[in-house]
Amino acid sequence: MRLATSLAAALSMATSAQAQPLGGEQPLLKEVAGAVSAARQKATIEKLVSFGTRHTGSDTKSDKRGIGAARRWIASEFEAASKDCGGRLKVATPSRVMTAERLAGPTEVMNVLGVLPGASDPNRVIVISGHYDSRVTDAKNFTSDAPGANDDGSGTAAVMEAARVLCKHQFPATLVFAALAGEEEGLLGGKVLADYAVAQGWNVEANLNNDIVGNTEGIGGARDNTHVRIFSEGTRTTETAEEANRRRYNGGEVDSPSRNLARFMDGLADRYLTNLDVVMVYRTDRFGRGGDQVEMLRAGFPAVRVTEAVENYTRQHQDLRTENGIKYGDTVDGVDFAYLAQVTRLNVVTMAALAMAPKPPVGVQIAGAVSADTTVKWTPAPDASAYRVWWRSTTEPQWRYSRMAGTGGETKLVAVNIDDWFFGVSAISADGYESPVVFPGPAGTFERGGMAAAPK
Repeated sequence: MRLATSLAAALSMATSAQAQPLGGEQPLLKEVAGAVSAARQKATIEKLVSFGTRHTGSDTKSDKRGIGAARRWIASEFEAASKDCGGRLKVATPSRVMTAERLAGPTEVMNVLGVLPGASDPNRVIVISGHYDSRVTDAKNFTSDAPGANDDGSGTAAVMEAARVLCKHQFPATLVFAALAGEEEGLLGGKVLADYAVAQGWNVEANLNNDIVGNTEGIGGARDNTHVRIFSEGTRTTETAEEANRRRYNGGEVDSPSRNLARFMDGLADRYLTNLDVVMVYRTDRFGRGGDQVEMLRAGFPAVRVTEAVENYTRQHQDLRTENGIKYGDTVDGVDFAYLAQVTRLNVVTMAALAMAPKPPVGVQIAGAVSADTTVKWTPAPDASAYRVWWRSTTEPQWRYSRMAGTGGETKLVAVNIDDWFFGVSAISADGYESPVVFPGPAGTFERGGMAAAPK
């Protein structure tokens, strides 16, 4: 009876509100989604493929072939976009000489970044990434043609198109558009990016890593152009032993900041995109495989992997050839550019929504043991005009019920028993942009390195 009574009370005071952000559609988000061009992305991938190979160990001197020519071209495209954006997009090329089993020797791994500084909160950073290096069957082969049209020309095209679209607008937070090298040799570019973010003092709120996002034909001919997978870790990579013990006892296994970022993206897709639905996958990456977001997670930053719904393994990490009537190789004809544009729209809408919203709440805590009520606390911030307290059943995948709260940093949910629900808090700006939901305690905080100071 107690659970039934608690449920009835909770429902009577709740607002059922699964979609985010709060309120009506934001014109800016519709505008940036509409500005994405499939034709431009096709031209981008065709240019990337024209460099023959973009293996991290390939030629760096030629202007026509190899990874050196590719990275200089990407930088030139960021510079051209900046000219159309009043010079606001700044180009950076952090690099490091690295060694790896798949490289012939010490090799410079250079990322190419376009940085759009935030107007009022520049240290709060939203990153989109994709790797521009490519490979064939033998990961050490740096001479053979490796078109890399989909893996990961598609992710690179998403990054570059996002830069072109979003740099025409000004945001409170900083946006970073990152083309990474060295992914195929062991996530080397992801490591360079993560270390650069730490050195710059960036508070990375989200990394959207796009890797293989342009194919819609799976093995056996199955097609899917209406779904995109978002992979997110369940528990924080940087979780300490003490935090793990607390999380195992009280919950939080499915509420890392990365997981709540994935939920945020799912809500945006439902609201702003047509015929593209997010499939949330409760894994850090594909089974036994990895992407550059892993290095961002290791640095303590929330990150997700964005990947097409169906993969075609005849087009991944393959020498160009035809065997038994099957064409192998990652060529341009394997990319569905209308689908790639849709996935890119999801990215640009997410980046804009995150950058316009307040910072996710910090210091989120709950109390209510041996009580019929639950008290939720957080640390108020000047960029938030209101907050929303969320709760859901402990077995539900999405936040379901909510109640608006003021800016005082505390609210009591009367007759909502702490034992029966998971709780969270989101922050809302004066113009209705809403942050992702933050789960209480170290398990859910978006703050790098663990729990921010709890509210007094």
